[in-house]
Amino acid sequence: MDQDHRFDDEDYPAYSMGRAAEMLGVTQAFLRNLGAAKLIEPQRSEGGHRRYSRYQLRLAARARELLDQGTALDAACRIIILEDQLAEAQRINTELRRDRDTS
Repeated sequence: MDQDHRFDDEDYPAYSMGRAAEMLGVTQAFLRNLGAAKLIEPQRSEGGHRRYSRYQLRLAARARELLDQGTALDAACRIIILEDQLAEAQRINTELRRDRDTS
């Protein structure tokens, strides 16, 4: 992948665990717990270190928000997964409508 495109790729694993935790204001243990709950599965660097994408950081931030509101971790993960699926379905629906209207 061209290095310039990495800045625009929300799935590029640009952030180390320490940097991701710092940006979110959470502990590294919190990020590990999200991985154990299967909400986010970070990629690994050649040295085996966890690397997070902007997309994963958004999911982690949403999890933090729900947990701060008193939602249990498993319920928060399910809510986030459903929200993500709904957003994707809406995106596809919009594309299909646009394609239908232009043909």
